[in-house]
Amino acid sequence: MSRVLLATRNAKKLVELRRILEAAGVTGIEVVGLDAVPEFPEAPETGATFEANALAKAADAARATGLPAVADDSGLEVDALNRMPGVLSARWSGGHGDDQANLDLLLGQIHDVPDERRGAAFVSACALVRADGTETVVRGEWPGTIIREERGTNGFGYDPIFVPEGETRTSAELSAEEKDADSHRGRALQKLVPHLREIAGQIG
Repeated sequence: MSRVLLATRNAKKLVELRRILEAAGVTGIEVVGLDAVPEFPEAPETGATFEANALAKAADAARATGLPAVADDSGLEVDALNRMPGVLSARWSGGHGDDQANLDLLLGQIHDVPDERRGAAFVSACALVRADGTETVVRGEWPGTIIREERGTNGFGYDPIFVPEGETRTSAELSAEEKDADSHRGRALQKLVPHLREIAGQIG
């Protein structure tokens, strides 16, 4: 069994990658999170792009543990805010990871923007760095619109105010399986599946 480190402490992201690999029929890989390996210094996310941040996180993790490492950096790009908050999505309101404050601030900032100009996209960059230093970086985008009031309880971050293209429900109203199939991170992780299958084949 080959171990692959997903450089996160977010249990939902671990479950998501495990589900995607299972759905793709990839066996021989055990996905573990940062809680399963000895602690190492994690560099702050200072990159100007999702790709730079994801790659830095994966490279740090691979170097520190000797395991193939996957990391993602994702966020929301809002057309009316010139594609912000972007890489600042998790700390848009100042503190890191205060979902409600970030969401409230964003809704306030586009309060006067008419419905037809409330386009947005969730973006995810996922990086895979193997033990030999080989790097793969992929990107997934999930276009949609920002609504005016929160709906739904499945998900986190900006999910309750984001309605994906072709949907009437917010991403917080979709099931986990529906999100895997369509979400920005789901789309990016799907692109990593062939590379993870290769790792499983090399070892398992």
